[in-house]
Amino acid sequence: MADKKFNVLPGFGLTMGFTLFYLSAIVLIPVGFLVIRALEISPSEFWRLATTDRALMAYKLTFGASFIAAIANAIFGTLLAWVLVRYEFPGRRLIDAMVDFPFALPTAVAGLTLADLFTQHGWLGRYLVPLGIKGAFTPLGVVIALTFVGMPFVVRTLQPVLENFEREVEEASATLGAGRLRTFVSVIAPSLLPPIITGFALAFARAIGEYGSVVFISGNLPYKTEIAPYLIWMRLEEFDYAGAIALAVVLLMISFALLAVVNLIERWASKFAN
Repeated sequence: MADKKFNVLPGFGLTMGFTLFYLSAIVLIPVGFLVIRALEISPSEFWRLATTDRALMAYKLTFGASFIAAIANAIFGTLLAWVLVRYEFPGRRLIDAMVDFPFALPTAVAGLTLADLFTQHGWLGRYLVPLGIKGAFTPLGVVIALTFVGMPFVVRTLQPVLENFEREVEEASATLGAGRLRTFVSVIAPSLLPPIITGFALAFARAIGEYGSVVFISGNLPYKTEIAPYLIWMRLEEFDYAGAIALAVVLLMISFALLAVVNLIERWASKFAN
């Protein structure tokens, strides 16, 4: 009779029970409570609260800026991860440590710092504003803040894949006569596509719910630079709980739908890579 496989953790029943309890307490119960409160609002009233002109502009800026920031992180985060893994140079460890800086820095501090940098008299703004590039109190400032907070997700997702990538495969491709570009497109890129999509999804999801780093640099101008999370906060300040719940549920549904689409694309990319 074969011996049972040794497991460091306790039995399946105990660990699964704790997992479900933890997931329910942190995610399912709060989300369920939000949905239940939303069901108390009539459909017509919910639609009216969720589709005001101010809300629609906030959705547009939130999802548009989040998408642009995630795309930027997917491109430049991939390049940064490649450089950190494939090359040795002075200061590499310092740069690698700085990648996690947005995780450690309070988002309000990040927003205040970015706003000060890109104002008309800031260190960067004094050179960019005369060129017509206004980073503070504009939609561009929102993109900058969301790019800052989302950058580590792509880099940290890609680094383990690049570190574990077998160099022998590249050498075999070169031996068969493929150039660097052909090797990258045919051998390396298919393996990097799934983690790049994963990093994009994480950065995008992080950007949608970001609040602290945006409120200082955006200026929170209604119909111009106001993001959806800030509008929810404004509704709560006005004691308009129904309006806040309607906006929150819309963000929740759109976020779930977008993440589901990204996960489907990620599965397709994984099959393509294999």
